[in-house]
Amino acid sequence: MQTADITALLRANPYPGRGILLGRSADGAKAIIAYFIMGRSENSRNRVFERTPDGIRTRAFDESKVTDPSLIIYHPVRAMENGPIIVTNGDQTDTIRDFLLQGKCYRHALLSRTFEPDAPNYTPRISGLVKPDGSYNLSILKSLDGDPACCCRYFYEYDTPQPGTGHFIHTYQGDGSPLPSFEGEPVRVALAAPDAAALAADLWEALDADNKISLYVQYLDLATRQAETVLRNKWQEVQG
Repeated sequence: MQTADITALLRANPYPGRGILLGRSADGAKAIIAYFIMGRSENSRNRVFERTPDGIRTRAFDESKVTDPSLIIYHPVRAMENGPIIVTNGDQTDTIRDFLLQGKCYRHALLSRTFEPDAPNYTPRISGLVKPDGSYNLSILKSLDGDPACCCRYFYEYDTPQPGTGHFIHTYQGDGSPLPSFEGEPVRVALAAPDAAALAADLWEALDADNKISLYVQYLDLATRQAETVLRNKWQEVQG
């Protein structure tokens, strides 16, 4: 399998939608997590990421402009105490957390969910799970070629991540009407940035200037559990 350049992928696609990147640092010591959101409508663009005790949540930047919070306000990242870190593009973050707390599997959680009900796009639900040892899972729930009668569920598990590489999955193949859903396996990408700040700078610069909204990047030391996180919001200053 070829290893792609994540910044080149982003520069070539003006609208990948929402994206999850999971991987391992070049020195093999840190788990890498990145999540970004983009938007075309005023409702989607009116958002920022803000920190929570266990991760981040989306929040309306201007509350007076919110028209429909149902698919834009959620917790993209939740870290479970002594457990995995969950990252998703919707409220299935909470579904996965609740199932794990019951001793069930993330797969069981996602079998109870489908793609988003935003016809005609039927935006895929993408989800990631980073385990304490740095291994990780990715998933996508999508309609069958735009047919809402059938939900296709795909699960990918990486039990021995290679240093300096990761896997990238996003919601849309590109811009369009309706928006075309992501196709194929998560893309294997190179991860050479030495820290969260450097990777965040690279990703933020590569994302389309008009459509990018917010970005979260974390480097988690697997031995010490110390985390370095960076938030980038289009409507706010950088938060290290």
